[in-house]
Amino acid sequence: MKETKQAAASPEARAALHEVLAAFEGFKAANDQRLAALETKRADVLLEEKVARIDDAVSQAQARLDRVLADARRPSIGGDAPLARVDERKAAFDRYIKTGETPALLLEAKGLSEGVATAGGYVAPAELERQILRRLQAASPMRDICQVRTIGAGTFRKPVSTAGLAASWVAETASRPETAAPTLDVIDFPAGELYASPAATQALLDDAYVDIDEWLAEEVQDAFAAQETAAFVAGDGVNKPKGLLAYTAAADASATWGQVGYLATGVAGAWPASNPTDKLIDLVYAAKTQYRQNGRFVMNRRTVSAVRKFKDAQGNYIWNAALQPGQSASLLGYPVTEIEAMPDVAANAMAIAFGDFEKGYLIVDRAGVRVLRDPYSAKPHVLFYTTKRVGGGVQNFDAIKLLKFAVS
Repeated sequence: MKETKQAAASPEARAALHEVLAAFEGFKAANDQRLAALETKRADVLLEEKVARIDDAVSQAQARLDRVLADARRPSIGGDAPLARVDERKAAFDRYIKTGETPALLLEAKGLSEGVATAGGYVAPAELERQILRRLQAASPMRDICQVRTIGAGTFRKPVSTAGLAASWVAETASRPETAAPTLDVIDFPAGELYASPAATQALLDDAYVDIDEWLAEEVQDAFAAQETAAFVAGDGVNKPKGLLAYTAAADASATWGQVGYLATGVAGAWPASNPTDKLIDLVYAAKTQYRQNGRFVMNRRTVSAVRKFKDAQGNYIWNAALQPGQSASLLGYPVTEIEAMPDVAANAMAIAFGDFEKGYLIVDRAGVRVLRDPYSAKPHVLFYTTKRVGGGVQNFDAIKLLKFAVS
């Protein structure tokens, strides 16, 4: 609640929200004209182009609003450590980054080794790690909607009950035979290694105004976020997270544990010609009640552009722009998260997902961001070999359903 209030108090957030609402009202008016022209079989090319332009303007306005809100949600990087201790740790790490001064002595003296006994690399101070993570939170939408857990080992093992304890009604004097025991399984989430190796000249590092933490976080942000998001969606699980779409998909009526259930649109690579909204409604109700309460749609911006034009049986748009800062645009009353790594609408593509992603997908972060300073490999540049270990996978196969653009 605090984050929402902070975002709402921002004039920039209010202006961005006003832009989204105004653009969406313009879109609805133009699209209504387009639909009216189609009903009279008088397609207007100029009107089609106008709708496309306004639709793009809505998407851009929503993206700007999302960025403003993400900036407002960024926490302070100071954490709970005493200020003097934070400054001491940061100064020590900056000194290592800028000069490469003997870190085995310097970092241990300043408490930066954090129990790491081996040589070759150093765990970045907590200020740097939190800064990188908060930037990934803003840039990687999967981190915003899924459960994220920090682990201390290379693999996180999670026990799950795939079949519950059996019970039955009996008469007062009837026998009580043994009932079926619950079935337990273990899901492993290994952490793959993600790395970036940004470079800087020594002259840049020597400049007093350079904030090393900020610079390094900016450098790894785009590289880490793009790789992470793609892996969370479609990664094969080999030295990387296993993506949502990498699991075996089965028709929802026959899907078993370990398979992600899907519904088909009935048309290869397209929406049904009539009542396409019904397929989205079916997708929502394919999820059980406990997963609809926190359910959301996930799709890329091109799919968003298509569903934004849909109406219900009463002629109302099923898409609604956010009404206040901190909210997401909604589809059929459920929030929508745009993830570019989701596939486009095409034959057999799983282009839309719906469900409770916090319960359905788990992201694991191995504690510690490591930075190795390398002034030799790319002279006159200094390389900063930065690594982080990240894993992920589906933890509840009942919580997420897919929409497949196929006949069956």
